[in-house]
Amino acid sequence: MEPLISYSGLDLTLVELILGGALLLLGALIALIFARRGNGVLQNHLSQMTQQQTELQGRISQMAEDSAQRETLFRESLDSRLSKVSERVGQSIHETQERNSANLKQLHERLALIDRAQKNIETLSGEVSGLQSLLSNKQSRGAFGEKQMQDLIKTYLPPNGFSFQKTLSNGKRVDALIHLPNDQGHVAVDSKFPMEAWRRLTEADNTPAEAAAKKDFARDVLVHIKAIAEKYLIFGETHDIAMLFLPSEAIYAELHAHFPEVIDKGFTQKVMIVSPTTFMATLHTMRAVMKDAAMREQAHIIQREVGEMAKDVGLLDDRVSKLQTHFNQSAEDMRKIRISTEKITKRADKIETLDVTDDKPVSNIAEFRKSAS
Repeated sequence: MEPLISYSGLDLTLVELILGGALLLLGALIALIFARRGNGVLQNHLSQMTQQQTELQGRISQMAEDSAQRETLFRESLDSRLSKVSERVGQSIHETQERNSANLKQLHERLALIDRAQKNIETLSGEVSGLQSLLSNKQSRGAFGEKQMQDLIKTYLPPNGFSFQKTLSNGKRVDALIHLPNDQGHVAVDSKFPMEAWRRLTEADNTPAEAAAKKDFARDVLVHIKAIAEKYLIFGETHDIAMLFLPSEAIYAELHAHFPEVIDKGFTQKVMIVSPTTFMATLHTMRAVMKDAAMREQAHIIQREVGEMAKDVGLLDDRVSKLQTHFNQSAEDMRKIRISTEKITKRADKIETLDVTDDKPVSNIAEFRKSAS
């Protein structure tokens, strides 16, 4: 049972308080009984019991006051702690909400990035599918390589430096013909894309069929080289070297890394194999050659213009010399005018200082002029 009153280490429950009161009443009854028998001793005991009862009541009252005070302090302490706990909980909830808001914002941004990336992936997937569909058809694949070659030529050469789908004297039509200056001839460029042989070679990597795939790939490329050499190398009409354009850097690298005999065969038949990168460098060189030839063709015009410019410079020098002479003459005239103005000023000063009241006349005008000068 919980103590009702605690004072100076003494805990009193409700039962103990009731028992105490009952004992007090019993003592009072006994005192009354004995009071009848003997008022002297009983009166003394009764007084003592009354005094003890008064002291007990004082202690109980003091204990009640102390209990009320402690309860008040406990409530104040509890309220203060609850207030601090509530404040901390509220601050923690606010910080948690801010963190959650920031995390949600970052999550939305990342989801937006993921969404854009997903759209880009879908677009790229569609483009890859379209490219696969394009490359799977031999005719479309040839058109793709030819278009890539034409774009490079249009980008790096002047409009009068090339022709597309040009028919030669032997009746063969070449994909592109680059016109070199002077009597160097025209360079024939034909686009080839041995995709099937290349695909079989890549699929047969590290398999027993790899040797046969390599043989087929080399044979297909050599067939293209032979066809270009026979169709587009015409003495007196085309340049002594033709070009085989491969629109794939991977195929070009594979040829140079593992098929040097094919490259050598191409040089022997005067057919140079180029990729988009090497073809770009070759076009740069051709453009420089065309520009140099154009400068040489226009050399006489440049010389004539330089001669006319020299005449204009000589004429300009004569005019500057005449202008300098005019300036010098003007300076001399200005100096003489300055002398005349100074003489006039001196004479005016002399006249101004002349004493007109003097009775002595000026007999000689020459002396006056001499004195003025």
